[in-house]
Amino acid sequence: MPRVLVVDDDPMVCVAIEVCLQRQGFEVTVADGGEAGMRALDNETFDVMLVDVFMPHMRGFEAIRIFHERAPDVPVIAMSGYAFANSERAPDFLRMTIELGAAACLRKPFTPQALLAAVNDCLTKSATSARKSK
Repeated sequence: MPRVLVVDDDPMVCVAIEVCLQRQGFEVTVADGGEAGMRALDNETFDVMLVDVFMPHMRGFEAIRIFHERAPDVPVIAMSGYAFANSERAPDFLRMTIELGAAACLRKPFTPQALLAAVNDCLTKSATSARKSK
């Protein structure tokens, strides 16, 4: 059973992701911020991590970088619903997360299908790269 760590400060987002993934047979651990996510990573192993980009205290950019450094073989999916009013010149925060080590991005709100596709894609790529490195 694949293990997923969800790091987000919004309890409603966490519950929605948890329910969706559990219904598909995933084991889900929820952390309500970057520090809680780091503690979970210290105590357990995961197959995929979903990390919100904008959280209080430890920002998602920092969390993504640190998660990727601590567990480089575990794919990180960055999530964000943040958008600027003037979107023409807005920085693409999700694209920036790829440069920090995220394997994929989800723009909130996302559908259950998009969530499952991103998680399954990361699991497939991770399994393929693990087989190649053996």
